Amino acid sequence: MNRCFFCFPFFLLILFAHAPNLLFAQDKLTISGFVKEAGSGESMIGCTIGVKGTTTGASTNDYGFYSLSLSPGTYTLVFSFLGFVQIDSTILISQNLRLNINMETEVNEIQEIVVDAADTKDDNVRSSQMGKFDLSMERIKTLPVIFGEQDILKTIQLLPGIQGGGEGSSGFYVRGGGPDQNLILLDEATVYNASHLFGFFSVFNSDAIHNTTLYKEGMPAEYGGRISSVLDISMKDGNNQSFHGSGGIGTIATRLTLEGPIVKEKSSFIISGRRTYFDVITRPFIQNSDFKGSTYYFYDLNAKANYQFSDNNKLFLSGYFGRDVFAFKSDDINLSIPWGNSTATLRWNHLFSNKLFLNASVIYQDYQFELGANQDIFEFSLLSGIRDFNTKLDFDYFPNVRHQMKFGFNYIYHIFQPSSVSGRSGDVEFNPEGTQKLYAHEAAAYVQDQFDVTESLQLNGGIRISAFEQVGPSSQIIYDQFTGLPEDTIIYAPGQHIKTYGGLEPRLMARFALNRTSSLKAAVTINNQYIHLVSNNGTTLPTDIWVPSSTLVKPQIGYQYSLGFFKNFMENAIETSVEVYYKKLLNQIEYREGYTPTPNENLEESFVFGEGSSYGIEFFVNKKLGDFTGWVGYTLAFTDRVFEDLNKGEAFPYRYDRRHNVSVVGSYRLNEHWTFGATFVFQTGIAFTLPDSKYFIEGNILTYYSGVNTTRLPAYNRLDIAATYEGRKDRKFQSGWSFSIYNVYNRANPYFIYTSYDGTFLQDEQITVQAKQVSLFPIIPSITYNFKF
Repeated sequence: MNRCFFCFPFFLLILFAHAPNLLFAQDKLTISGFVKEAGSGESMIGCTIGVKGTTTGASTNDYGFYSLSLSPGTYTLVFSFLGFVQIDSTILISQNLRLNINMETEVNEIQEIVVDAADTKDDNVRSSQMGKFDLSMERIKTLPVIFGEQDILKTIQLLPGIQGGGEGSSGFYVRGGGPDQNLILLDEATVYNASHLFGFFSVFNSDAIHNTTLYKEGMPAEYGGRISSVLDISMKDGNNQSFHGSGGIGTIATRLTLEGPIVKEKSSFIISGRRTYFDVITRPFIQNSDFKGSTYYFYDLNAKANYQFSDNNKLFLSGYFGRDVFAFKSDDINLSIPWGNSTATLRWNHLFSNKLFLNASVIYQDYQFELGANQDIFEFSLLSGIRDFNTKLDFDYFPNVRHQMKFGFNYIYHIFQPSSVSGRSGDVEFNPEGTQKLYAHEAAAYVQDQFDVTESLQLNGGIRISAFEQVGPSSQIIYDQFTGLPEDTIIYAPGQHIKTYGGLEPRLMARFALNRTSSLKAAVTINNQYIHLVSNNGTTLPTDIWVPSSTLVKPQIGYQYSLGFFKNFMENAIETSVEVYYKKLLNQIEYREGYTPTPNENLEESFVFGEGSSYGIEFFVNKKLGDFTGWVGYTLAFTDRVFEDLNKGEAFPYRYDRRHNVSVVGSYRLNEHWTFGATFVFQTGIAFTLPDSKYFIEGNILTYYSGVNTTRLPAYNRLDIAATYEGRKDRKFQSGWSFSIYNVYNRANPYFIYTSYDGTFLQDEQITVQAKQVSLFPIIPSITYNFKF
């Protein structure tokens, strides 16, 4: 009841805000159009359009479309985007007008860029959105990387409130949330496992990426299904002006991208591939070692094509296919372990009018993990994964300059494949039916409005109504409440209702401008999450399993409250912010104490449920213009969990409860050829559970634990440096080099801790437990040759 009451003001806000539009809309005329890059035809996402001499303005949506409603008259529109030449266009508005803009890349040296309020975006203080970061691929490419591979996920770990899973890991945790609580999208398709090499690299090839946006709080209502964050990644459309190629040859991988027009200025394509050559490089060195017969590699393929039928209609088709492959072959056994993602997205953009924009999408996603082994006459296989069929309708509506609305609908059909085991020994086949596929429907409708109440006050309110239904075919075992033994089984037919959940997910953000360069912001969000990642470890390994909400497993619910002060300096060249937050997480899932996985088990019987909370303060300073750019972030955070069936029901630190988290990122452009970069990170060690002692009593070994996550790894800190050389840009074939050193001062950061024992179990009644540290990466130099034509 209280959640419904919380949502009621949103409906009133939208109703009263738009009532005047129905009466006075005829006094306004609309100018609208698309903004694109002149050289490639790529859409400009988030380009700022201002009306000179006023505070009126707009920005382009995810497809480069903008709309402004103004009174008849003469105006100068200012189109600006960081790194591009500003365009001032003076126009007479006497009727509705379509104005498409092509923006040229800024060719001057960085030190010659004029820092002017009209030239640069001031969203840091002007927008009501909190916790949003737009990441430039050009900036990412100047930062140090491990083994020469640029990585979006490792870059976002350098932002305040976000941390990685461990040494080298591309997994990330946002404000005390788990890895499954992050919605990761690639051209609107969900990526369920975003890492290669057991978490050391992400699946995102930087050469194929156009735009990356992260929301760590105040998620717009168009996003749902997760309770911590959204990482929305868009692929390039492909150059519709001329044919180009680019690529690189690095320490462990090579990549190649080709793009060009199918029909000039109307249709284009891009195809981008990447493959490691671990297997090729290591083969000569492992023939006479313990690793003989083993091989590992991963590869990615991104592809996209589009066709513009008219200014009002455009079609996109994009896809991703990636696989990790580990194999081992000997005289005794053959082992193969492939896993990876496949996605496909078909989108149609349609412009109904100069105020109403539609994006309709049909999306397919599949994640699979397989393990196959055979030895003599015995064969064994394991399979797990998740597959989605998704449809979306998203509308952008621009009623007037004070309002920007979004509304839409989303439906997903989930097919879950928990770990299932089958095998064969000679003529005897082992294929138990204990583990079965699970099926579910998920749907949502949403509406949101960004409303400029006054020049100082902006509200951004939205509501999302979501529902989730698990359906058959399925079977459910009924257990006796006293003995705990199975007493009956319920069989559900295909499509038969099993369990339904639903709820309202409101969000409200507000910005109050104190002056032209500073503002206060506040945000409240409530989110539901209906699918869950269960893991017997702290990282997103490919053996983790996605399961739906069910009669036993309830949806996760997240409540987040944030308050921040935002200030810009030097005419928006430097952005600063201080944010405090509190997050409450309900229906969290862990394995019960002493859990050991068994084949084809009923996983739900192994779960325990509890709550979590997280609160902290974040400081951020970002210099985005000049020869020297970069940022400094610091987070002070507290995160815990409470489970009735764990740790005697007492609160314990979450594994990634890191009290202090510092990141320093810098990039210096010396001249048109050389750019230098560096990153430094410091983090409190993660919490983990270590046995205090072991006892040998009457032939049995007993382990004593004083509590959950009572021990911490040593603090983590690391310095990386990089240098990028770009050759002459006035040639058809251009080339350059990227040099980087990972872990410059060779710190032995902890990867994991294992225990050793002082004493002999057969002689001593008590054994002293000693913890020993394993480190992963020493100092690692890398070099990459880059080229484009």
